[in-house]
Formats: sequence, structure tokens, C-alpha cells
Amino acid sequence: MLNKPNIATRREHARPLAVIVVTYNSADTLDGLLDTLAEGLRGIDDTEVVIADNASADGSVLKAQAHPIGARVVHTGWNGGYSVGINAALATIGEDADVLILNPDIRLSSGAAARLVAVLRQHNVGIAVPRILHEDGGLFHSLRREPSLQTAWADALLGTRLGSGIDRGECVCNSAQYAVPAVVDWASGAALAVSAEARARVGEWDETFFLYSEEVDYQRRIRMAGYRIAYVPQAEVVHIGGDYSRNERLYAILTANRIRDYARHHGTISTALFRAAVFSGEVLRSLRGSTVHRAGAAAAVKRLPERYVTRPSFSRVGKA
Repeated sequence: MLNKPNIATRREHARPLAVIVVTYNSADTLDGLLDTLAEGLRGIDDTEVVIADNASADGSVLKAQAHPIGARVVHTGWNGGYSVGINAALATIGEDADVLILNPDIRLSSGAAARLVAVLRQHNVGIAVPRILHEDGGLFHSLRREPSLQTAWADALLGTRLGSGIDRGECVCNSAQYAVPAVVDWASGAALAVSAEARARVGEWDETFFLYSEEVDYQRRIRMAGYRIAYVPQAEVVHIGGDYSRNERLYAILTANRIRDYARHHGTISTALFRAAVFSGEVLRSLRGSTVHRAGAAAAVKRLPERYVTRPSFSRVGKA
């Protein structure tokens, strides 16, 4: 059972909060996030903002350095992916600090961070995630169930919304469930707070996932370490992104990494059935002429082309 966040209690047990933002050619969206941090961090006294830049070439670093929020920039030296950026930033942060990891296309509401870290003080909570809204104010279905044969086949044959509607799909798409605090299997990595204790026990993010499924892996490890993942509807953020649903390369990587993540924890037969479910779903959706789902179907059955995984020229911004 989760309680509503008590910010007064949070202040009695104050600790530093480090905000981590991974950028790669994110100049178009970064200012919007940085502009919301002063209000978003309201209620927390000891904060720092760390920008982990994956070799941007568009002025992202200059924007970060010029902004009055006073961000500190960590250069990774290459576009190694989301986990590489997070780990580079974590290496520069004190062990006693909670962290708030944000996409550069996130916008915080006033006091959102304090509401999240207040929940981190509750018993065995390792991660707290906010209610995420689209730019138009609509609810973004950010909560997920652990990937399984059931969720994969429900999504493939029934579709994401219908499969979730009968509590069988991976996405939690019942909007009523987003009205109350809950313990979840995992949630979008676009915005999440991690306690100092949990990150110390679990360690680094897995850098073998360039994009997508890294948050599935990390949150699974958090749960395996005995911590809970708490959904906090009182903490609201806006997410502007979603490029993977329109970008063939991003969607191919997402699809391939879903299968790779599942295969790490299941046997050959189970993985083959999971792969078949993913492939079937992508084929059914590609029949309408979708090149994105055609790329997903190809990624489900064969190794990704080298152009998808080497020297990538796309941004992590917009990952749902």
C-alpha cells in the first residue's frame, strides 16, 4: 500500500537530489526542460543539475552552460546511448544523493520532484515515477507489466489497448488506474526518481542496450533487489516526445531489444514463442502499409543491419 507523498516528512529526512539529463543533439527541447526546473524542484533545498552529453553537434552543451539554472555538463565523448550517459553522470554524483533522471523533452510541474522523492522515503520504495501527460494535456499511458508470453501474444493478436483492457497486455492502458498511487512492474524511463540506497545496491545501467529496454532491465533489477517501483499521480510532468513510433530505425531497435531483454531471462523455447508473438503483431500491423511496423517485423526475425546500430545519427529524445 502506497501513501500520498508527504513533503514535510521529506524535508525532515532531506538529502541531496541530482537531476540527470542525457542529451544528444537536444538543443531544440533542452531549454524547455531547464526552464521548468526551478519550479519543478521547489521544496528541495540541496539540488544539482547534471547534463550528460553524448557528443552533441547542435549547441546542446552551450545552451546547458548558458542557462541560469546552473547545470554542470559531463562529456561522454561519443553517442553511446542512454545508459552510457546516465552512468557517466552517476559517476560524478555523491553516493548519498537521490537522482531524478529526465529526458530533455520532459517538462516538470511545480513541486513534482519533491512529491517523487517524498515517496522514496516510504518503506522499500526504490523508484518513484510520475503521472505523464502529452503536450495537449492528454494522459500518456506510461505504466507497464513485466514482459511475458501472455503480454506479447495479447498485444500481437488483440492490440495494445484491447489486450491491456482485459489486463493481459504489457501496457497499462486503463486510464482509471492512473488516478491513484500504485506499485508497478516498470514504467517509462523518460522520467523517474531513484533512491540513493537502491542505486547503490543495483549499480550501473546496462550499457549493452543502446536504446530501449534499458529501463525494463534496470527496474527489474530494482525489484529483484527487494525494492518497489511506486507510481505517484500527484507528481505530474509533460512529455513532448514519441519519435520511435514514426522512425523506422528507432522502432527496429526497440523491437530487437524487447526480444533480447526477454531472452536473457527465459529459455530457448519460451524466447522463440515470444519472438513469434512480436513478429506476428508487427506483420499484422504492417498490412496497412506501415513501414515502421515492417521494420519492426524485420528486426524481430533477424539481426539488425549495421546501419541501425553503429554511429547512430538519431536522438534519445522522444523515447516513450
